Amino acid sequence: MYLTAGNGGSGAVSFRREKYVPRGGPDGGDGGKGSDIVLRGNSNMNTLLDLRYKKYVKASHGSNGSGSNRTGKDGDPIVFDVPLGTIAYEFETRRRLGEVIEEGQEIIIAKGGQGGKGNSFFKTDVNQTPRYAQPGEPGEEIIVEIELKLIADVGLVGYPNAGKSTLLAALSNAKPKIADYPFTTMEPNLGVVTFPDYRSFVMADIPGIIEDAHIGKGLGIQFLRHIERNKVLMFVITCMTDVEHEYRVLINELKEYRQDLLDKPRIIVISQMDLVPGFKMEVEPTIPDDVIYVSAATSHNMNELKEKLWKKIQEAHE
Repeated sequence: MYLTAGNGGSGAVSFRREKYVPRGGPDGGDGGKGSDIVLRGNSNMNTLLDLRYKKYVKASHGSNGSGSNRTGKDGDPIVFDVPLGTIAYEFETRRRLGEVIEEGQEIIIAKGGQGGKGNSFFKTDVNQTPRYAQPGEPGEEIIVEIELKLIADVGLVGYPNAGKSTLLAALSNAKPKIADYPFTTMEPNLGVVTFPDYRSFVMADIPGIIEDAHIGKGLGIQFLRHIERNKVLMFVITCMTDVEHEYRVLINELKEYRQDLLDKPRIIVISQMDLVPGFKMEVEPTIPDDVIYVSAATSHNMNELKEKLWKKIQEAHE
């Protein structure tokens, strides 16, 4: 973001002139402060999408001072609400400007200029009628990089080609790359899943995991590390495979990488059910977790899946 904070207002050169006070002395007021540009923490937000079209921001200037020692009006700050975990850096030097970690916390990322002093400020015993005032300071001009240390609510875990990206696209506003070959997803894709009643959560499509990923097979380690920051795990297994075997392999990979990953709430999604006649499996897999059968192509059970995920997220918060 290219930011220009407001300039401070100039101080006034003024002298008190009334009918019976011909030599009233200086009474020029100070200038007002220029507008700051501020980030404010909002726990109801999940992404930085609201800043996407705010690349250039210019704040208002402080007003000039005036006679009778009247101070100029300060510029109103420009405040952007951001999710918790947002960090601001100066783009060129990578100097850290601050991190928003609490609800309502504010950090100034571009400082407005201070207002100049009026001539009454400069009155002394030696110089009782100063004829000068101070100009306002210029506002800060800065290029700022805003970064979100995002912790996704739901992480999609599964083999390559299990249909994770298709599910993400069907449930959220994300547009991941989708193709019929392994490892289409090479880095996490994020999507925001919304409800008609304004609830929402963030979902991350984790690149595919294969057997022995925990020792680096495929791109295992760098894929597995993305799972650590998700609150709920959604295992996606295609109905056209041995569901129980694939589930056990995925569980084992997580366990071998980090045992505590298995403490996270999880749900098992059997995907691509449109490929099964009658949307039914002949044998229910004996999996000790919540299981739901879905089809992104026909929207079968998609709303039910969203509600189940929402409940799991609330469990994770508790």
